[in-house]
Amino acid sequence: MTASLAGQVVLITGGARGIGAETAKALADRGAKLVLTDLDRAALDQTAAAIGEDRCLAVVADVCDLPSMEDAVAAGVQRFGRLDVAVANAGIASYGSVLHTDPAAFKRVLDINVLGVFHTARAALPALVESKGYFLVVSSLAAFAAAPGLAAYNASKAGAEHFANALRLEVHHQGVAVGCAHMSWIDTPLVRDAKKDLSSFAELIKKLPYPLSRTTSVDACVKAFVRGIESRSRHVYCPGWVRAVGLNRNVVNSAAGSRATLPHVPELLPKMDAEVAALGRATSARNVANAADPAAVVDPKE
Repeated sequence: MTASLAGQVVLITGGARGIGAETAKALADRGAKLVLTDLDRAALDQTAAAIGEDRCLAVVADVCDLPSMEDAVAAGVQRFGRLDVAVANAGIASYGSVLHTDPAAFKRVLDINVLGVFHTARAALPALVESKGYFLVVSSLAAFAAAPGLAAYNASKAGAEHFANALRLEVHHQGVAVGCAHMSWIDTPLVRDAKKDLSSFAELIKKLPYPLSRTTSVDACVKAFVRGIESRSRHVYCPGWVRAVGLNRNVVNSAAGSRATLPHVPELLPKMDAEVAALGRATSARNVANAADPAAVVDPKE
């Protein structure tokens, strides 16, 4: 069933830019009111201004901190009177082999991508139970198809998917629907930052077997998210072929499925480790700044 979004109140984490910001704008165009959270105040305020302050509340909040998310939800409910949809969109990635990656960066990926989803759900669920609402967990194609040098991201997105599966069973009888989104490489700041920082990352994507090597536009992803939210969908895929990868994940991760990638690992993984070491960080400059100072403003040269 497709429901009108007019008057619906939607919370989106990681709402300052990329998929979060563009989805917020698309939902606002359909009459929704938005509560956006992020750590980058400047970019967050810019997105809120583009939507209109009468229809959008911007809250600087850290998904790694449950009280921060509870405060954000409370502020949204106080402002708009209810909460109908929550989208756990905030996410980051780190790069490098398991043997050489920065343990702190690895942990932060899991903290944001898994614990952040839990904190968002924990904070939003009371209001969603009241409204018989919808909770969308943003996972990834990475939950189905592993890639070398991205173990933290792969693990976190697989964890987010299974969290959604468990949550769906828990809240169904309370009238809350739970969806999980899986996307291929999307032309977001996360992917562009990685390509800019690491030539090995760009090479890795190119060498993945088709269609896993394809990059999809943010606009296509936003359209899929909006359709999913309107329909309270159990699954959201972008592009549509990602569904087939999910259904065949055992084949993708089998010995046969790994043959196309394995020959490139001896060259690309050491190169990635060397590039990460030269950068002095295992994640984007924006993520480092936000981790050091939640109010930090990073120039989004995207």
